[in-house]
Amino acid sequence: MTVSTQGLEIQSNSRALRAAVELLSSMRFSISLLSLICVASVLGTVLKQREPVANYVNQFGPFWADVFGTLGLYNVYSAWWFLLILAFLVLSTSLCIARNTPKIFTDLRTLKENIRVQSLKAFGHRFETSLQEPPQAAAHRIGQLLAGGGWKVKLQSRESAQGTGWMVAARAGAANKLGYIAAHSAIVLVCVGGLLDGDLVVRAQMWLGNKTAYSGGGLIADVKSEHRLSETNPTFRANLLVAENTASSTAILSQSDGILIQDLPFSIELKKFIVAYYATGMPKQFASDIVIHDKATGETKEARVEVNHPANFKGIEIYQSSFDDGGSRVKLQALPMTADVKPFEIEGVVGSSAELTNGKDKLSLEYTGLRLINVENFAGQNAAVDVRKVDLRSALDLRLGSGHKTTTPKELRNVGPSVSYKLRDAAGQAREFNNYMLPVDTGDGNPVFLLGIRDNPSEPFRYLRVPADENSALAGFVRLRTALNNPVLRDTAIRRYTAKAVDPKRPDLAVQLQGSAARAMGLFAGAEQRKGDQVAGLQALSDFMETNVPQAERARAGEMLVRILNGVLFELDAVAREQAGVKPMPEDTMPAYMSQAVLALSDAPLYPAPMALLLKDFTQVQASVFQVARAPGKTIVYLGCALLIVGIFSMLYVRERRLWVWLAPQEGATLSDLRTHASMALSTNRKTMDGDHEFDHLTRKLLGNEPSTA
Repeated sequence: MTVSTQGLEIQSNSRALRAAVELLSSMRFSISLLSLICVASVLGTVLKQREPVANYVNQFGPFWADVFGTLGLYNVYSAWWFLLILAFLVLSTSLCIARNTPKIFTDLRTLKENIRVQSLKAFGHRFETSLQEPPQAAAHRIGQLLAGGGWKVKLQSRESAQGTGWMVAARAGAANKLGYIAAHSAIVLVCVGGLLDGDLVVRAQMWLGNKTAYSGGGLIADVKSEHRLSETNPTFRANLLVAENTASSTAILSQSDGILIQDLPFSIELKKFIVAYYATGMPKQFASDIVIHDKATGETKEARVEVNHPANFKGIEIYQSSFDDGGSRVKLQALPMTADVKPFEIEGVVGSSAELTNGKDKLSLEYTGLRLINVENFAGQNAAVDVRKVDLRSALDLRLGSGHKTTTPKELRNVGPSVSYKLRDAAGQAREFNNYMLPVDTGDGNPVFLLGIRDNPSEPFRYLRVPADENSALAGFVRLRTALNNPVLRDTAIRRYTAKAVDPKRPDLAVQLQGSAARAMGLFAGAEQRKGDQVAGLQALSDFMETNVPQAERARAGEMLVRILNGVLFELDAVAREQAGVKPMPEDTMPAYMSQAVLALSDAPLYPAPMALLLKDFTQVQASVFQVARAPGKTIVYLGCALLIVGIFSMLYVRERRLWVWLAPQEGATLSDLRTHASMALSTNRKTMDGDHEFDHLTRKLLGNEPSTA
């Protein structure tokens, strides 16, 4: 029997109805739907799902982001068109099974013993010989041999011109046809399980049960019932965040236009969160020790949830999804970036916000994260290249072998904790900051504090490098920055520098140098305003030379101004230290410190915030993110997968074979010489070498002769 690709043909006067039913129940329609599902799955795999809309706008632009959002590509597996295709695939495949299954079972019950004798000569595998036994005895002997070999056998006697003959019909490999039913049933079961465990049930409650997504703020306890799903919800997959030493019984289902609250019949208490890291800083293993409290009975159950090792309670699986900050308390110290800001300290909790005031400007401080481990790669940042060294073997070894090798060796180092926060102005515009708690040696031997900033979440952080003083603190830079903004201290440093640099017998040179130094310090400090813009740092010196110094003399003038600037800043640091009662910086570290300080002082006016908040102290609180799921379709999907394996194995590796042996008295035989003429033919659904070998084996076993194709 050959499975037809045509659909059901119904008796109806409507031609359109007949065509629609035939198309819906045809195998070609099912294959087309399956191809669409595969294409949609590729889109859902390539394109990140359930990301914030801003991320898609940044990636594709406003126009295409809106187009892709309208098509539902940001949530493919929950899109209405995907669910519709899945439903039609289930219906079409079910109709195909219903149409072909009766034919398959009918074919399995039939051994086709009524085949004509002349038809045996048309088969590719055929053989004829003579047997020294009566036809009936030969038929029973051959039938017993075939039955003992696992064949299903049927004997039929017929009258022929030579006398009474016997047809032996046999079949083996019926599982090949059953594989068709198993494989197609598996597709239906997997799709049904996917529909049950997907968003179809949740969407049905939103359509029919007056449930709507919630897009506001506030406490979860204050969310109204129309945004909540009951504890008896038959299927869901939601996320639950629980901080250490706290409990929660409400999970979140993300929707395209908001969230839904899923109430659980139990609460999860997180006793301890455990995390281990690789040398690269990536989490290697994380687990949660939890206590489950049943709301109905008060029963408690302790469990450990790890990745790929979920806990189960009342038919709900609890998976370890990820981890987050559970509300760590941080103490921040403000580093002034403008002259009108004074140093201060502020405490807060990650996830909360506070109001800051900078004169008339009001800023909102949002604590966004605390990270204790930051592993960075410092290899090759200042490595010198020896051109005389040629090591071909090492170069080839780096590039050959395992695919994970790189041409650059890694030097991984944990640079300590960091804090991230946002400063939002009155207009609602926010900038994100990421500052490290400890100074970082970037490879040149000069530890610096890294103050990161970015205007957009899709951008990398840009860092201001502030040098650490001899005590690995920022007090030295803050003191120098404050002194730079003080005209009195600047004048004192200029006089000291002039007195050391000029011979007392040349007061005219001292006056000229003092004027040049005053101009350089005024420009560098941003004390001079030109063309309505206040420019500071090295950029101000560069603009001044381009305007007032001929191009031929700029190189020499620039070198002189930088030398004067460095000398005056050196004296300014000494003056500031004397005023604060601090010892001078050691001479061996002073040059490197001042070089980095000049760059930091030059870039500080470009810092787009009045202050930088540095992490001074913290108390970490871990939180675990669980995925809770009630998935009744999981068992159905597992059954479908098992049937799919069985079906594919049966269709690929089980060959259906049919065998016929016609036994009739041989012409010219006498009663004393009962010879039988035997004609044998074999039919198989696939022509293989195994079929040839099996036919040769059957001819020897059943007819007792070496085969010779007739």
